[in-house]
Amino acid sequence: MPARGAGGRTAPARRRAPHPGSNLPRLVSELNLILIGPPGAGKGTQAENLQADFGLPYIATGDMMRAKRQEDSELGREIARVIAAGELVPDDVVCKVLLERVDAEGDDGFLLDGFPRTERQADVLDQALERRGRKLTAVLLIEAADDVIIQRLAGRRVCSNGHVYHVDFNRPKHEGVCDIDGTKLVQRDDDKPETIEKRLAVYHDETEPLVARYEEAGLLRSFDGTRPPEEVHRHIRATLAVLRLEEDL
Repeated sequence: MPARGAGGRTAPARRRAPHPGSNLPRLVSELNLILIGPPGAGKGTQAENLQADFGLPYIATGDMMRAKRQEDSELGREIARVIAAGELVPDDVVCKVLLERVDAEGDDGFLLDGFPRTERQADVLDQALERRGRKLTAVLLIEAADDVIIQRLAGRRVCSNGHVYHVDFNRPKHEGVCDIDGTKLVQRDDDKPETIEKRLAVYHDETEPLVARYEEAGLLRSFDGTRPPEEVHRHIRATLAVLRLEEDL
């Protein structure tokens, strides 16, 4: 019988990877997932849940590139040069760094957030996975309307120690002051309405076209990001359970 971890949860079985360089398909199911959706739709919350549920490495490209640029390596220095020049890191380089993490930690699957953002990046990812004999399990779309996103993000207030409040949903006891450490609460620049609108415009222009791509490929699964996070979590878990059952039939 499969081993059980703390709380009686069945621990995920280790999967044997094919020989490096092999393009043979894996015989045991894995969860290779992409999270997409507009900023503020709740992807971060669901990513934490999926990590806890399945032990998947969470690969957020923004965090990954910031960490890589600090490395004393040829690739790290190349990324640092590009970012210092104010340029975008080339898709091939981003995918190379991402696949390093997948190869090192993603034997049982992975959870991508922030990549792919464009059709070109999606092509690069597909080709890289195919060379490894791997494929995507599902693309999880967390949806929310623009006005909901703007209300969520524009209402956030944070203190210097990172404690988060909201002017409508999670007010501090004393306006403008953190309940925990007494420091001043501020609105971050990227939470200002004009900035949020720009981020949403980029999402609609560059990332939203991927929805049609993955829907046509039969990979897209959509979830209502305006529902309570616990409900969205249950829906995602049920969806992934069905996908695994279908794969085993």
